[in-house]
Amino acid sequence: MATSSAAAGATPHRVARRRDPVIWIIKPLVWVLCLAPLAWLGWLVADAFFYGGRGLTANSVEFINRYLGDWALRILLVALAVTPVCVLSGWKQVVRLRRLLGLFAFFYVVLHVANYVVLDQFFNWAAIWDDIIKRWYITVGMVGLLCLIPLAITSTKGWIKKMGGCNWNRLHKAVYIAGAAGCLHFFMMRKGFQYEPLVYAGIFASLMAIRAIEPLKRKFKQR
Repeated sequence: MATSSAAAGATPHRVARRRDPVIWIIKPLVWVLCLAPLAWLGWLVADAFFYGGRGLTANSVEFINRYLGDWALRILLVALAVTPVCVLSGWKQVVRLRRLLGLFAFFYVVLHVANYVVLDQFFNWAAIWDDIIKRWYITVGMVGLLCLIPLAITSTKGWIKKMGGCNWNRLHKAVYIAGAAGCLHFFMMRKGFQYEPLVYAGIFASLMAIRAIEPLKRKFKQR
């Protein structure tokens, strides 16, 4: 009886949320998929430390740094793909995954930078500053980080109310700069001509093209 009365007293909005597959199925799956790379890295570190495994390669610090950076860029591109997926498929509920994916991308970026600061430079702030100034790929990477910090801070519903929807949307367009900076950082970091950075850049360009074309279609239909 208590269960039936509680269900009867539930608002339609709450009932819809309970039945929403994004909440009950897809969001937990996103958590698992986004944490899986970190779990695998933890296993490699533990295997190398306790059993002498060689999964981290000879330069373990560089391997960890690149691994975290790669996954930060991948998840960021997935987050940027949410709106194009919504536009192309008409699946509006997918937008509810955008904030979670964006925060996971920021999480991996922070781990990527923390690995560089702690394990690579040992908190040598003078050397870090010198790298930022002299090594352009690090400069570009830091620009991407600076773009993501305010977006992560203002990702809550409370900040949307404080800033207002229009101002919040304007601020969060900085994610495009972060995406471009991430792709450029990856391209500049790799020595010689390699296809992988170009693939990431091509994906980013395609996502931006879909975003640019959709408003033009709406204007054309209105005419």
